[in-house]
Amino acid sequence: MAAFDRDTEVAATSGYHITLDERAQSALRELVAPEIMERLLASASALRLRDRDAFWDRRGRLLGHGPDLSNDAGVDIDRITLRTLLAEAVGDDLHLGRTVSGIGHGEDGTPQVRFTDAAPVTADLVVGADGTHSLVARHLAGGPTNRPAGIIGFSGRTSLGDLSLGEQQRLGPRSGLAIGPRGAALYVGYLDPVGNAVLDAPELRMSVTTGPTYVWGGMFPESAATDALRGLRDGELQAALLDRFRARGWAEHALEVIARADPHSVAAFRFNAASTRASDLAPWPAGRITALGDAVHATPPTAGMGASAAIRDAASLLMRLSEAADGASTLTVAVSRFEAGMRQRGSEILTLAMKKVRWILATETRLGAAATAATTPILATAALLRRPHRRGPSR
Repeated sequence: MAAFDRDTEVAATSGYHITLDERAQSALRELVAPEIMERLLASASALRLRDRDAFWDRRGRLLGHGPDLSNDAGVDIDRITLRTLLAEAVGDDLHLGRTVSGIGHGEDGTPQVRFTDAAPVTADLVVGADGTHSLVARHLAGGPTNRPAGIIGFSGRTSLGDLSLGEQQRLGPRSGLAIGPRGAALYVGYLDPVGNAVLDAPELRMSVTTGPTYVWGGMFPESAATDALRGLRDGELQAALLDRFRARGWAEHALEVIARADPHSVAAFRFNAASTRASDLAPWPAGRITALGDAVHATPPTAGMGASAAIRDAASLLMRLSEAADGASTLTVAVSRFEAGMRQRGSEILTLAMKKVRWILATETRLGAAATAATTPILATAALLRRPHRRGPSR
């Protein structure tokens, strides 16, 4: 087995944190050694230790809460931390700095991977885990496997201690989502792999996040003006993003998590999505070249399940390949059965993710904007009346 990655360093990756639900953790236990899994959990933030997620309006008023997380086995982990651990699990079979230029077959029909700066490699099975713009999946499908979802996302990191006391109390040790008229939304994720560590094993901790941190994501419908922000960087992008929220009537304190973010952490990206129909995913006959994860079922981050699904894909593929190795099926039949399960799994998570995307886009319409502006004060008042007491300063 060999893995090839175009990045020259394991830590050279975008993204900030990944949620692994119980199914993804079970899949990982099939893929890595127990010692790797223990270090992963020692470096992860437990969802069960957070407060219930919150929903706010654009003025920071509480609208409601998410489900009780006290029995949730899910964890959040830094993307770099997870990637480092997985690279360690692969060991010397990981080859960095390799850019794939093409996929094909040798004269004898053996799958072949071609590189821009190295000799071709042949294999019994080629698996593309090369993301939304997958060259492998494009080769198999004869074209793109996803398209823009209609939203441009903006992300960044803000340490809890950099916020005012009022915002620390309002946001609290929880994640949440704020939504306003005209297609503006702000997700704020809470990550604390030290104070909310899954395991009491500080000697095994290796998280790149060392204190309570909010990992946030702003969202706007894609347009010429919004798309232009993708060309900005750091503080310039941060300032332009704040201006865009302010123009839509967002309260200044509700934007503090963006205003006090590390400017170098602020980035912009397009949401892409594959079809929600299972029959449209992996639309090729099974063979000795396949793909998984976002290469097949590119999923917007609105469901928080993309990485978990990719890990489950990998575990499923391993199980099917084990069946082939034991003589229970041929290699191509094993791949076919893997792809069938992946289609269903991808369809399920895409359906969940696209519900939130459509919800955000609906607020951009004239009717949606009016409905959002009219109903959120009512919901905020109802939420206030339901609370037995008020904590923190009034807004």
